Amino acid sequence: MSDVTIYHNPRCSKSRETLELLRSRGVEPTVIEYLKTPPDAAELSVLLAKLGKGPRDITRAKEAAEAGIAKDLDGEALVAALSANPAAIERPIVVKGDRARIGRPPESVLDLL
Repeated sequence: MSDVTIYHNPRCSKSRETLELLRSRGVEPTVIEYLKTPPDAAELSVLLAKLGKGPRDITRAKEAAEAGIAKDLDGEALVAALSANPAAIERPIVVKGDRARIGRPPESVLDLL
C-alpha cells in the first residue's frame, strides 16, 4: 500500500497531470476517485487539517453554485455540503502522512515527496 494518496477526478486535466507527475517520480499513489467514493464530513475535516485550510478554501465556486450550496455557508455546514456534493471540492488533493496539498499547479505536491 502506498503512503501517498490522491483524491482524483480522471476527467480533470490538472488531476491527471498531478497523477502522472507522481508516477514520473516513482510514486504509485493510492487513487481515490472522490466523485465515486466521496469523503464523508469527518474525513473531509481531516483533509482540511492536513491542508491547513478552511472549507471555503477548497470550494469550487461554480460547482458549489450549481449544487445550490449557499455562498454564506461555512464551517461544519460547508464541510457537510461539500461531502454531499463532491464535485464542488477542489481537486486533486494529494496526501502523505499528516500533510496534504492541492495539485494546482501539479508541481505544488512535490514538497510532499
